[in-house]
Amino acid sequence: MTVVLGIDAAWTAAQPSGVAVVAKDDEHAAWHTVAVAPSYTSFLALAEGTAVDWTCRKSPGSTAPVKELLAAAESLAGAAVDLVALDMPVALEAFTGRRAADQAISGTFGGRGCSTHSPSETRPGPLGRELMGTLARLGYPLMTTAQADSPTYTIEVYPHPALLTLLGRDYRVPYKVGKSGKYWPGLDRPQRIARLLGEFVAMNSALEAALGGTGLRLPRPADVPSLAALKPYEDALDALVCAWVGCRHAEGKTAAYGNRSAAIWVPEAMPEPGPVQGSARSAC
Repeated sequence: MTVVLGIDAAWTAAQPSGVAVVAKDDEHAAWHTVAVAPSYTSFLALAEGTAVDWTCRKSPGSTAPVKELLAAAESLAGAAVDLVALDMPVALEAFTGRRAADQAISGTFGGRGCSTHSPSETRPGPLGRELMGTLARLGYPLMTTAQADSPTYTIEVYPHPALLTLLGRDYRVPYKVGKSGKYWPGLDRPQRIARLLGEFVAMNSALEAALGGTGLRLPRPADVPSLAALKPYEDALDALVCAWVGCRHAEGKTAAYGNRSAAIWVPEAMPEPGPVQGSARSAC
C-alpha cells in the first residue's frame, strides 16, 4: 500500500489546517480517499471514530501535532504514511523572504494568476520550521531538487497551479472564501456563495474522479448561512488537492520548481481523453 497525507497548513496557529489521506493498494487498482477533515482537531477526532461536523463555522486552529497526525493517518489507512504533501513554504535552509521556489512558480504561473504569496520571518516563520523539523525527525525529510535519502519524505505543494492541471483551466480558480468580494465585487452575498459553491463542486467532482470519491458532501447554496460557513469545505478541498499532487508525485508525474534548498512540486499536464469510446483521463 502507498499512503499519502495531504496537509493544507495555515501560516498561523490561529487558523485551521485541512488534512486528507489517500491510498492505493493491491485491492484498489486506483487511488482512493481514506479520510478528509477541515482541521487538525477534527482529523484526530475522525481517527477516534467521531464524524466531522461540517456545520461548524469556525474550525479550531493549532500548531501541527505531527506525530499524532501521522499516527491517525496510519490508523485510518491501515498502513504507515509514505509521503506527506505539504502546502507551506519550507526549506532545507533558513529563509526570511521569497525563495527561488517562489520565484520559479511566479515566473512560470504568474501570468495565469498563480503567483505565490511571499513568506516572511514571521509567516509562517517558526510555525513552518517547527512543522518541517518535526516531520524530518520522524522520518519524513524534505525532498527538493535533491533527492531525499529516505524511503518516506515530504514534498511542498501549491494548490493554485495544481488546480490548473486538475480542472484544465487557463487561469487561477476563484474559490477562496475570503476573496469572494474581490472576485465578484458586483454580486451580493448569496450570489457569491453560489459562485463559490460552483467552483467547489467542480473541484470536488474532479477530485472524486481522480481519487475514487472524496466523501465530501457539499451543501446547497440555500443551506449556507454565511460565507464563513464555507471555509471548512475550502480547507478540506485544499487538503485533497495536496494529497492528489502527492499521488501524482508518487507516480513520477510532477515537476520541481526551485533548487536544492526548496522546491514546489507541480503536477504535469494529464493526457487528454483518447478517441476510443469509454477512455478517460488517468486517475491520479
